[in-house]
Amino acid sequence: MADVPEEVKRLLEAIDAFEAIEDPAERTSAVSAALKKWPDYHARLRQLREASVRTLREEQRKTWPEIAKIIGDVTPERAQQISKGVSTAQRVKAKKKAESGAEASDG
Repeated sequence: MADVPEEVKRLLEAIDAFEAIEDPAERTSAVSAALKKWPDYHARLRQLREASVRTLREEQRKTWPEIAKIIGDVTPERAQQISKGVSTAQRVKAKKKAESGAEASDG
């Protein structure tokens, strides 16, 4: 985990701390409280990444392949989608819609 950013290490340590809670009732309550807030945190992280990608592109003039490499395990096309706020769920939904439209026109 040497190449993992310190902030990610702290997040993983926090999850480990939930696992370390011995009392199952206390652990359940703590995990449930975190999960209730997770959608808000998830959205904030996505927005932060989106803004950061736009900064890389617009202010630092990075190419989409360079940005994809920074993100890790994404294509340059996906990096561009991230800059526009396109989520994986939106991409899957659009793909299903396109596929069902193609099926309807075939029949």
